[in-house]
Amino acid sequence: MDKINYYLKGEEIIKTFGGKKPTLLMHVCCAPCSCYPLTYLIKYFDVTVHYNNSNIYPASEWELRRKELIKFIDDFNRDYKSNVKLIIKDYNHEEFMKELVPLKDEPERGKRCILCYTKRMRETWTYAEKNNFDYFTTVMTISRQKDSQVLNEIGDKLAKEFKKTKYFYSDFKKNDGILKGKKIRDFYKLYQQNYCGCEYSQRRINADKR
Repeated sequence: MDKINYYLKGEEIIKTFGGKKPTLLMHVCCAPCSCYPLTYLIKYFDVTVHYNNSNIYPASEWELRRKELIKFIDDFNRDYKSNVKLIIKDYNHEEFMKELVPLKDEPERGKRCILCYTKRMRETWTYAEKNNFDYFTTVMTISRQKDSQVLNEIGDKLAKEFKKTKYFYSDFKKNDGILKGKKIRDFYKLYQQNYCGCEYSQRRINADKR
């Protein structure tokens, strides 16, 4: 089966705006992953980012990424003369993990990861719907470790649950997104984590170091 170019699907959506800037709520996992997507999106949207990541372990890591994101958004708004807003969802790791623990032995990118993506995307999309955002998307399609095809397929499925807020297709890896993001990340000297965020990915990284 041929892969869908979700970057082009997003571009087709943008062409329908007629110069107007709709509101967009973007799920964000960390500051480094936000770098390129924000430079791309602020040209077309009134952007708000939603830090919703109770999957992250331990709590100190969640807090470190939270602080780094706050600082980055402040610096980004100053330097890019933008007005990106930030919403932070409370950390509730124990509750979030209830559905994931039974899948603890799944491989990376397996059923556990797909469920984790889905939960965070649905929670952020629910906030977007309740607060009348025009569009929702996730920053996760920038990650080398995440399959953009899978993430956009999740977006397609979740779209059936929401009546008002539309899904914005993306593949932020396209158009040299990773390289552009790295340049911004290095410029701001952002903290770069070495694991996705959950305790299972942390254990795998630690095991690989042995």
